[in-house]
Amino acid sequence: MERAGGVPRLLVADDQADVREALHLLLKGEGFTVEAAESVGAALAALTKGDFDCALIDLNYARDTTSGDEGLSLLSRIRTLDPTLPVVVMTAWGSIDLAVEAMRRGARDFVQKPWENARLLATLRTQVDLARALRRGDRFEAASRAQSEGAVLIAVSPAMRPVLEMIERIGPSDANVLVTGENGTGKGTVAQRLHAASVRASRPLIVVNVGGLSEGVFESELFGHVKGAFTDAKADRIGRFEMAEGGTLFLDEIANLSLNLQAKLLRVVETGEFEPVGSSRTRRVDVRLISATNADLHAEVAAGRFRQDLLFRLNTIEIHLPPLRERGEDVAPLADYFLKQHAARYRKALDGFDADALEVLRGHAWPGNVRELDHAVERGVLMATGARLHAADLGLRRAAEGTPRLEEMSLEEVERWLIRKTLARADGNVNRAAEALGLSRSAMYRRLQKLGL
Repeated sequence: MERAGGVPRLLVADDQADVREALHLLLKGEGFTVEAAESVGAALAALTKGDFDCALIDLNYARDTTSGDEGLSLLSRIRTLDPTLPVVVMTAWGSIDLAVEAMRRGARDFVQKPWENARLLATLRTQVDLARALRRGDRFEAASRAQSEGAVLIAVSPAMRPVLEMIERIGPSDANVLVTGENGTGKGTVAQRLHAASVRASRPLIVVNVGGLSEGVFESELFGHVKGAFTDAKADRIGRFEMAEGGTLFLDEIANLSLNLQAKLLRVVETGEFEPVGSSRTRRVDVRLISATNADLHAEVAAGRFRQDLLFRLNTIEIHLPPLRERGEDVAPLADYFLKQHAARYRKALDGFDADALEVLRGHAWPGNVRELDHAVERGVLMATGARLHAADLGLRRAAEGTPRLEEMSLEEVERWLIRKTLARADGNVNRAAEALGLSRSAMYRRLQKLGL
């Protein structure tokens, strides 16, 4: 049985044969694989032999029918054997105090006998999905940490010193951070560095482009949904907030949220509480929020397009990234870094740029910022025929050449030029630019990604 996927495998521990049989029939019919244990000893033996997605255990056994001591002891042993295994406890005595004690010792939820089938199934599915997500997080924890720690922020220019100082000062805190700057300046890299510097570095960093989410999928993506919540909801699904439990949630393109979606986000930002779509049960999460935008949110608030209360919650600290044109000293070291990356990726032996290429790199205005530089160097690596990159390999026009005529540009260059001009007129607002170009928001984002904008 693969704990991260496939048919969910449950351990059911109860000393009554009729209860075990009833649960086996119910759960098997709902797609679970069930292994039953009639005693504490049998349950522990099963745990040492195989992996499970969830354990459903009784708190009262034959030798101790009312106190729940045997069940609590089994719960503690399970927590010792496998701290990641979710445990749901059952009690026939309706003792809230006993259920509370079980939750205090690490149980994820509890049900009372006689149980309600729908409630029991919903509880088990929720715990299985959450456990699998957390285990996926554990498996990519090292990779996530390595990615965050390996997020290279090359910054030797004076313009970047305040950014580096701010990351060092606030990274270890749990403060919500708003990262601003033009498209392509490296806001995602800053988010990774902040996560790596925090006490949450061992937990997941979950990235969501909220600006690219439509009204119809926003709540499901962020908060999850339960089976049957809507037509295509074939099973329970946890959202990005739960995936980021204990870690960091990076909300990119935050300015492009509609006012309606901003209101839905505000509640969970304020309280840490939300309900999955189709569920009435409130869940609570502990995440640090890092948001990013290329827009001026204070201007958006003044224009009535962004909620002031949400802005106050998101920008406990604000970090502004300068454009690459103000970071001239960083162009060459960034280009060298990208050259090494792409040369290794495409298995090409390259040892740098010639003098003419460096002159073009330093003289370019970089409207696409660091992302544009990355794409230019990648193109250069692909086009290079010798040991060094030449100016022609980069595909960049010298500043003296000015803007070419449309008939001299490729279709891709025309599209890139037009989108840049439209974004500039819209003050960087992707929604307004898309509307001006007659594109849907999703089509606009696909073009931005394709063109490296």
